[in-house]
Amino acid sequence: MITLLKNIGNEFRPLSKIAGPLIVNNLSIAGMQFADTIMSGMLGAESLAAVAVGSQIWFLGFMVSLGLMTAISPIVARHYGAGDFGKIGQYTQQGLWLAVSLGLFVFLLAQFFVEPLMIFLSFDEEFRDLSIGYVRAVFFGAPAIYAFLVLRFTTEGIGFVRPIMYASLFALVCNVFLNWVFMFGNLGMQAYGVIGCGIASAVTMWLVLLGMTIYVARKSIYRPLNIFGRITLLRVPVIKEIVWLGAPIAGAITAESGFFAAVTLIMGSRGTDITAAHQITVNFVSTLFMIPLALGAATTVRIGHALGAGKAEAARMRGIVGIVLSASFMAASAVFILLFGEQMLGIYTNDRAVIEIGISLLIMAAIFQVADGVQISTAGVLRGYKDTRIPMFINIFSYWALGFPLAYMAIVTYQAPPAYAWAGFVVGLTVAAILLTMRFQSISKTAIQNSTNTVAINVI
Repeated sequence: MITLLKNIGNEFRPLSKIAGPLIVNNLSIAGMQFADTIMSGMLGAESLAAVAVGSQIWFLGFMVSLGLMTAISPIVARHYGAGDFGKIGQYTQQGLWLAVSLGLFVFLLAQFFVEPLMIFLSFDEEFRDLSIGYVRAVFFGAPAIYAFLVLRFTTEGIGFVRPIMYASLFALVCNVFLNWVFMFGNLGMQAYGVIGCGIASAVTMWLVLLGMTIYVARKSIYRPLNIFGRITLLRVPVIKEIVWLGAPIAGAITAESGFFAAVTLIMGSRGTDITAAHQITVNFVSTLFMIPLALGAATTVRIGHALGAGKAEAARMRGIVGIVLSASFMAASAVFILLFGEQMLGIYTNDRAVIEIGISLLIMAAIFQVADGVQISTAGVLRGYKDTRIPMFINIFSYWALGFPLAYMAIVTYQAPPAYAWAGFVVGLTVAAILLTMRFQSISKTAIQNSTNTVAINVI
């Protein structure tokens, strides 16, 4: 215990230098989701439910790209830790090619297939058309935000995260202002309602990409990376490496976020009040989740730098510290939920029926908080080791073989109270946390053994 506390003390400052701005970034993203939820709720329960469902479809499309582009961070961190700056710009450029191509593809998918999907899933007709309009509008921003992610993970990989924080704060201000303009018809604009929420998000994504591009092009710290030097065409080997590492990350992230999104989608068949309560509660819990999410991302970078420099023991120590800090925060958040959950729900809505449903969901959320913190931070740790395939299978098993069937039976088969559906979250997250922790223990010990063997060979 004394050794652990000492390691936490030694690692806390360098970790927090990376995690701090990432926490601001994640909270700003949560702030945008919060603003969308609050401002759509001002239009009524139907609009709130429409954004709840539509945003989950967008979230799935975003998470696929987020997973692929996340591969840039550990790749860049390894090269940066080894002092090999010249290769970083190559990966960034190839990542941009991949991001824009993928963004255009999912944009076209959204335009043509979102309506048949919602009809197939038998969404409540009260808000289905509103959700379709929202999705079609927000996906205009897909190419921009996907390209932004490449620049974001490049700068994250070198441990220079302040511009990520600046970009997210700028996006938050833009999103709220443009919601006010497009949703409610201010400054001479037509009031587009829920569709205006999607338009505001899409415009914000393009503005953020523009700002980040200008920043990276002009800031001296990026010049050795040669990101915007000679533009190269597609390089298949580099794209393959990004996809080989990023596809399992995308699979793991999509398995988890898709699990939550799928529960939201089928919850949409239970009526406006339940859908709205579910969305509000997920939004609130997701805001708390942003802290361990940032700690996990920061730990990825710290481990990548250590492994790039050949320090396997330090990498393991940094992983343990990141997991412990995430678990500790989520334990505190569970207490906060139990004490102040009802008051927090009151910020979102004054509809008593929605609040009562939300309170029952928050009790389940308090149960899975620590497991949620452990699983997301451990996933970040494993990405630092470039270990992505086994974590993907762990997530698929935990969320889709165990968690989703329980949620589906509660919602559809037995028409049970919505809190029973959240028992699926408890089971899925807990199993994922246990299995991912076991994987970290195994792979970190192997890395230390390999490092020791290499040193022994070099000495001989």
